[in-house]
Amino acid sequence: MTIIASLLRNAQLPDSPTERLDAELLLAAALGKSRSYLHTWPERIVSSDAAQTYDGYLQRRRDGEPVAYILGQQGFWKIDLEVAPHTLIPRPDTELLVETALELLPALPAKVLDLGTGTGAIALALASERPAWQVTAVDRVPEAAALAERNRQRLGLANARIQVSHWFDGLSSERFDLIVSNPPYIAASDPHLIDGDVRFEPSSALVAGVDGLDDLRVIAAQAPSHLTPGGWLLLEHGYDQADAVQVLLRENGFVEVSSRTDLGGHPRITLGHLPC
Repeated sequence: MTIIASLLRNAQLPDSPTERLDAELLLAAALGKSRSYLHTWPERIVSSDAAQTYDGYLQRRRDGEPVAYILGQQGFWKIDLEVAPHTLIPRPDTELLVETALELLPALPAKVLDLGTGTGAIALALASERPAWQVTAVDRVPEAAALAERNRQRLGLANARIQVSHWFDGLSSERFDLIVSNPPYIAASDPHLIDGDVRFEPSSALVAGVDGLDDLRVIAAQAPSHLTPGGWLLLEHGYDQADAVQVLLRENGFVEVSSRTDLGGHPRITLGHLPC
């Protein structure tokens, strides 16, 4: 017989920076229970089937596979999202983009665009907080757009729509009051691409040319044609790219350009608006 406490004690995920959390999340999933259940009932006996499932999860994690991909889900903001290997895993730092967007516009009718939506994390978080907003989310990968649509339907967010588009290509002359994006921004030669969880994520959602700015350049240049007068553009970027992104926004006519720091104290998003 094997009990919960014993399985957690012997999990052994030495390469994970969040070893205990990973073990708890994987065991809770194998049992079909919450993490709080593990702490409330540490002496409960675990069935052989559940223990075998847990062992499989642990081995996949030891091989480096992200917990979110193993479980097929990830929490973001106040919502839970289905995730898959063809989309980037939503990260806590990106919640700064959501928080800033909510601060900029009031809870009144507005049109908002999320470029490169992936799982739909940013768009659906915004739609859930602002029922009066009409949120459009686009992704050039059909499988990603389909996943975001599943998340939208499961969350019951009628004020969001998902469509396939490579940046602005499928949007014609439509204009928005706010555009947000967490685009690829890692340089192709960045050594972190072969480390940790990132190895399992799609390179198309991570890499943007020699300096990591290719997609940010495209968005900054094309966004003015899709914003209303006074409309805002919010961009997530790398910790060392704030100065470069600020220059891009100013070169393309944006004013009141500034950057905001993430949970680690690094400049993580840059924003500006068109003149009214």
